[in-house]
Amino acid sequence: MKLVYPSSWKDYELIDSGDFEKLERFGKFILVRPEPQAIWRRVLDDDQWKQMAHAKFVREQTDKFRFTDDVKGGWSKDRSMPETWQVQYQYNNLSLTLRLALTGFGHVGIFPEQGNNWNFIYDTITGWRGAQPQPRVLNLFAYTGAASVVARAAGAEVVHCDASRPGLNWANQNMQLNNLDNIRWVYEDAFKFVKREVKRGNKYNGIIMDPPPYGRGPEGEKWTLQEQLDELIYMSSQLLEKKNCFFILSMYAIGLSAVVGMNVAKTYFDLKNAEFGEFYLKSKNNRDLPMGTFLRFSA
Repeated sequence: MKLVYPSSWKDYELIDSGDFEKLERFGKFILVRPEPQAIWRRVLDDDQWKQMAHAKFVREQTDKFRFTDDVKGGWSKDRSMPETWQVQYQYNNLSLTLRLALTGFGHVGIFPEQGNNWNFIYDTITGWRGAQPQPRVLNLFAYTGAASVVARAAGAEVVHCDASRPGLNWANQNMQLNNLDNIRWVYEDAFKFVKREVKRGNKYNGIIMDPPPYGRGPEGEKWTLQEQLDELIYMSSQLLEKKNCFFILSMYAIGLSAVVGMNVAKTYFDLKNAEFGEFYLKSKNNRDLPMGTFLRFSA
């Protein structure tokens, strides 16, 4: 099992964390956001956090240990903090521009730990050049589309599936920011879409998924990670090509070990080159922050 952090970032930095919050730099701006796993004490004092931060998100709830997106909150910010801005991500020949914004859920449009997966996607797809026709990649629970943009920039045909209309619009903006086109946008419950793709007999060279612990589809479809992940992985195994393929599962569900993803995947895939473990964000003040688990392989 591996512990992995995204080492390619210049426009993101975890400065400090503790007391159920994290202090992060996204480009030129420093934010304070809730973090349920930061149960330790901060290194920097409150005044230092206040002096550095351009904006802070506060959730209106008493349970510090379990955050959900349906809990309301709000941002307090100084005058220099814009509603939207951009950051850059560089890795080898990949040059990525991503739109960020202050959302009502406290998200900003990216999960920085996923940078390590972006590198994996880019290296895998570019490594196939000349060896086969244009690869097809399916990105499920695809959020604002950073992984979709990376796969498209690497030369793949990309299908991006998400149950959030604002998320799809945001992903489309990210595609355009990077002077790309022809990503297929699918506004649908990911579980239902995969089930239909299996019936259609479609195949993909790459499948990426970052399922939430729970969620709702466009028509009120209920998603529960622990109840439906096994079937979703089973169906995905029927969609994935046997050669020149890759698979990525990320999970941010507190209490689920990386071994869970590994065990589900090995039930349906021949895992000869798999790696699994935990993502974390490296802090300049020696308070590294766990950011969920991953399982990935290529063949």
